[in-house]
Amino acid sequence: MSIIEAMNEEIKAKNEVWEFVKFAVIALLVVLPIRMWIAQPFIVHGSSMVPTFESGDYLIIDEITYQFRGPERGEVIVFRYPQNPSQFFIKRVAGLPGETINGTKLPQNEYYVLGDNTFASSDSRYWGPVKSNLIIGRAVLRLWPVSSLGILTSI
Repeated sequence: MSIIEAMNEEIKAKNEVWEFVKFAVIALLVVLPIRMWIAQPFIVHGSSMVPTFESGDYLIIDEITYQFRGPERGEVIVFRYPQNPSQFFIKRVAGLPGETINGTKLPQNEYYVLGDNTFASSDSRYWGPVKSNLIIGRAVLRLWPVSSLGILTSI
């Protein structure tokens, strides 16, 4: 191999590295904002939402809608567990701010949530309503299992 061929190979390798770096930066500039402010993945753990969701279902959570409006009755939301905000829960909105549930009026910005599987769900019946600042977003898309792939709707 001549010196010129070796230099061309070195230049080609540098160009390939540079192209990869540009691609990675552009991908990060596109993906990170979407992941941080628009949507994020969520994997269901447990049986509290059976039959709607099974443990292991892979969902996409819409994080932007609640910047413009509050949760609505029937929507499935993901939120930080009020008694341990490092944990995430998924439940259905059953009561809205200002409504009376079980003889108690919900304060402003608090939501009463229930699991669809009432016999296996730890929810607002046991630990109270969820403050709006703990709500991450609403479940909008199921990606797994593939047999149940689709857009999710409220009841």
